[in-house]
Amino acid sequence: MGAEMRLDKSEISELRTAGAIHDIGKIAVSNAVLEKKGKLSSSDWIELKKHPEVGYNILSAVNEYSNLAQIVLAHHEWYDGNGYPKGLKGDEIPLQSRIIAVAEAYDSMVSGMMFSAPKTLQQAVEELQNNAGTQFDPAVVSVFVDKVLAEKSIEDELCV
Repeated sequence: MGAEMRLDKSEISELRTAGAIHDIGKIAVSNAVLEKKGKLSSSDWIELKKHPEVGYNILSAVNEYSNLAQIVLAHHEWYDGNGYPKGLKGDEIPLQSRIIAVAEAYDSMVSGMMFSAPKTLQQAVEELQNNAGTQFDPAVVSVFVDKVLAEKSIEDELCV
């Protein structure tokens, strides 16, 4: 994804690491919320929405990972500015955060989110495309669907 979005080697390395640890702030979210079956209450959402800031604080305190703190902080920002925690929009959101948002949403959809059954590949793609320009960066969605998922489909067919 990073290569397709024309990131350089150091940015791709940051993306890879940030992608692996972007939810580190969930360590401060209670297990009751993380393991809840069914819809989250408004207080549950308030608790869950703090995880990007907690992750930012953790990573900012570790010199080796401080460069990833902004990426982690912004991974729930929406392209139209309606995300959290800062309400950033468009290019104000680091590109790596925009990529993580799409990849995380896709993964959540096809593997099943906290309170919904897994979606098919086609349903997940449709949801990403329907939310391009609002929740997601349209360019990131386009590359993810047209390049990454298309390449994955070809690889899957070759393995059968």
